[in-house]
Amino acid sequence: MILATLCYVKKNGKTLMIHRNKKQNDVHAGKWNGLGGKVEPGETPEECVIREIFEESGLRIRNPRLSGLITFPKFAHGEDWYAYVFIAREFSGELIDSPEGQLAWVEDNKLMDLPFWEGDYIFLPWLEDNRFFSAKFSYRDGQLIDHSVVFYPCD
Repeated sequence: MILATLCYVKKNGKTLMIHRNKKQNDVHAGKWNGLGGKVEPGETPEECVIREIFEESGLRIRNPRLSGLITFPKFAHGEDWYAYVFIAREFSGELIDSPEGQLAWVEDNKLMDLPFWEGDYIFLPWLEDNRFFSAKFSYRDGQLIDHSVVFYPCD
């Protein structure tokens, strides 16, 4: 099982996205995605997302909000991935030339025009709801074959 984070940094009606086009043998090659990565041993998801955003973008986020948890059974190399999904609206710093891909601030009303994993088109709208989600997205050979979700109200 791989624990990972996924974060959508937002400002002024835009979301920071990364076009995964720089790493060799990248399972996400050619797709746009939020930023994040694997949780290191001894690290909390919050510590991980803060570290990963800094490493991938040069931005120092503060107070990331956990919005959901997504399970991806047998996603990459037959391993289950569990992704903690965050939104960050507070940050400082300047964007760097990311080693992961091309960074871009994308207008929120243009997000769905980008080439994503199929499941991203389903869960991205949930990020703006005032509820926590726990979802499962199953892929086979890069194609979404099933998904399910449970929503929890945030009081």
